[in-house]
Amino acid sequence: MISTAATILDKPARERILLTAHDLFYRDGIRATGVDKVIAEAGVSKVTFYRHFPSKNDLIRAFLDYRHQRWISWFEDALQRHGARRGEGLLPLVAAMEEWFNNPVYRGCAFINTTAELGDTLPDALSICRNHKQDMVKIIAELLPDCKSRIELANAAAVAIDGAIVRAQLECNQTDARTALQSLAVIMSALNLFRAFIP
Repeated sequence: MISTAATILDKPARERILLTAHDLFYRDGIRATGVDKVIAEAGVSKVTFYRHFPSKNDLIRAFLDYRHQRWISWFEDALQRHGARRGEGLLPLVAAMEEWFNNPVYRGCAFINTTAELGDTLPDALSICRNHKQDMVKIIAELLPDCKSRIELANAAAVAIDGAIVRAQLECNQTDARTALQSLAVIMSALNLFRAFIP
């Protein structure tokens, strides 16, 4: 989950625009990042920009689609690297989140941030954000054994993760960010124990 800025100079124009927007939207926010800034940093003309993205809303949707693919791919890989196995429990989620929180470019969840910024002003963007969270829940559910409450437990874990994401974004030092992770570990452990008592 590193910044893409150093790798875009040799990319085609559309990809340069998208990668530049990705970094700027994630770092500075969607509303704070104007089209002119994206154009300047991507090194393209206005004509080129609008040929690929007729409006800023088109760019926002493309950013969210790209971020979704990139983050989900990282998430699945991080879980594997931290020992996650199908049906064997949720604790690898804590190590995966710690890896992400310690990334120098960490600015929270792009989908939570987008929802907070845009609300329902761009409904299809909100839909992409919802789908992202649903896909995250599906991945988490795979870590739990089959049971009637599997999705409910996965949703509870996802809510705990989202809380830790926001808390880590708010905290100003590593000690406080570790507190969010420790709280997450407690919740994941409790969910692991709870699922042992349900059919």
